[in-house]
Amino acid sequence: MSNAELIALAEKHVAPTYGRYPVAFVRGEGCRVWDADGKEYLDFMSGIAVCNLGHSHPALVSAVQEQAGRIMHLSNFYHIEPQIRLAEKLTANSFGDKVFFCNTGTEACEGAIKLARKYSAKKYGEGRHEILTFEMSFHGRTMASLSATAQEKFHKGFEPLLSGFRYLPFDDVESVAAAVSDKTCAILVEPIQGEGGVRVPSPEYLRGLREICDANDLLLMFDEVQVGVGRTGKLWGHEHFDVTPDVMALAKGLGGGAAVGAIVATDKAMAFEKGDHGSTFGGNYIATAAGCAVIDTVLGPGFLDRVADTGDHLFAGLNELAGRHPIVKEVRGKGLIAGIELDREAGPLALKALEAGFLIITAVPTVLRILPPLVVEKDMIDKLLEFLDGALKELAA
Repeated sequence: MSNAELIALAEKHVAPTYGRYPVAFVRGEGCRVWDADGKEYLDFMSGIAVCNLGHSHPALVSAVQEQAGRIMHLSNFYHIEPQIRLAEKLTANSFGDKVFFCNTGTEACEGAIKLARKYSAKKYGEGRHEILTFEMSFHGRTMASLSATAQEKFHKGFEPLLSGFRYLPFDDVESVAAAVSDKTCAILVEPIQGEGGVRVPSPEYLRGLREICDANDLLLMFDEVQVGVGRTGKLWGHEHFDVTPDVMALAKGLGGGAAVGAIVATDKAMAFEKGDHGSTFGGNYIATAAGCAVIDTVLGPGFLDRVADTGDHLFAGLNELAGRHPIVKEVRGKGLIAGIELDREAGPLALKALEAGFLIITAVPTVLRILPPLVVEKDMIDKLLEFLDGALKELAA
């Protein structure tokens, strides 16, 4: 079927919850994808930071195919071999001691919220339940994670939100110290805000939050759904800031395309007991087999060094463009997550990129977000930079 035929069927049968671009993709290999009409594109959004190994990566395909041929699902009533192996890999390469598996980033954040409240309730009793979150954050679309998200545009039509969240300015330690009360149980923060415009905090910010949590016995919880699993050139985004949390929410790149989320926590923070939390599909055989293949590949010799080097190449090019195009206000990010803030809406440029054969998306309306697969080549980046050079000039005119 053609793009037009598939889009017509979608408009008839699929809920209209997304502002979709007018294209249907049917195949991918590495950093390239093809639509139903056979047109080739370079992928610089990775399914919103999901396809960290690109498309159809041999190790990932092999792991999923082999597992599907053995067993796909039973239940968390039983021990699941690839789930155990993935939990071991995550704890061996992080601050954590225990892992709870779910399916998505919003579930990981939702579970982290429950975990923080359970930790505090067990230790201090009722009333100590408030979680501090930050302006322009994004933690998901289920009711608790939506309530934790401090962006009004996501709230409209879904009020009343759940109580127990307090929004504070991002990258402002003093406001956090002043906000802590006898009701506070945790701080939930993205080490780098993705959906909020690829905002990178100052080096001392996360360390300041760690000190506040230690002084008040609060759980420090990092939402690494978008920046974890190598996206920044390190395995975890918080490694750039020399600080560790008590709890970390993961998803997106963890499965490389398979739906898997995780809550990684220290033994101290893992307050869940039998029956406190659960998931029918969380940690299933297929998803965690995929996760094992992703982690093994990302931790392979030279992989993260290559991501950091490729990221340096990307940012050198973007900063050079910013110096020549006054409509670019700022370039932000780390590794292979980049935000280009313009002095006007960026949506028209993203649509022009699609027409030219590049997949890029926006974050907030004025920020272009670039999230290529971690296996992207420098010559592919150069092609994108060449396109952006001409497109920025045209947009300014």
